[in-house]
Amino acid sequence: MKILVVDDEDKIRNVIKEYAEFEGFETDEACDGMEAIAKCRSNNYDLIIMDIMMPKLDGFSSIKEIKKIKDMPVIMLSARSEEYDKLHGFDIGIDDYVVKPFSPKELMARVNAVINRAKSNNVSNAKQEKYVFEGLEIDMLGRNVYVDGQKKELTPKEYELLQYFILNKNIALSREKILNEVWGYDFFGEDRTVDTHVKMLRNNLGKYRDKIVTVRGMGYKFEE
Repeated sequence: MKILVVDDEDKIRNVIKEYAEFEGFETDEACDGMEAIAKCRSNNYDLIIMDIMMPKLDGFSSIKEIKKIKDMPVIMLSARSEEYDKLHGFDIGIDDYVVKPFSPKELMARVNAVINRAKSNNVSNAKQEKYVFEGLEIDMLGRNVYVDGQKKELTPKEYELLQYFILNKNIALSREKILNEVWGYDFFGEDRTVDTHVKMLRNNLGKYRDKIVTVRGMGYKFEE
């Protein structure tokens, strides 16, 4: 298992590298976003740990470019704890968000959790490559969504939320469970986070929006 650590501070990269290698991971390093993109073009990684504030290219912009090349799990590091930064990160496809200063042991626990979740999702996707209901079609392998033949542009997190609903169709899911399974991150304001993304997802589904049913006092379920 190989991790790419991207941070402009040598000390932080060295600490993460030390703990990651103790856990059995192979590590590679980049000191800015441009270098990270270049390394992702020529290497495969099981996970990227990416700082936000860096010279040349910030972490958000770097992740957007990397996601165009390869879809790899990402944990974002930041000295900022604003909810906007967290939500923006999840919208562009990150898997977890860690605020500096952080515990290296906790970071490694999150690394293992994200990698295990990614493996589980790959197994689930292999079992169900496509979902079709009337004019609603979800291509699990291509990560494309069509409504009556029209392709819908979903954010990475909206797609992951829809995919999670479909893989657990007809099961009532609490907001907490949805947050833990789709975002993999526990933070204050989770009800609003899930509700906001469900609202955006429903808008994209058009006349099929009612397939995402609100379970009063609990959360949601995808109903057939």
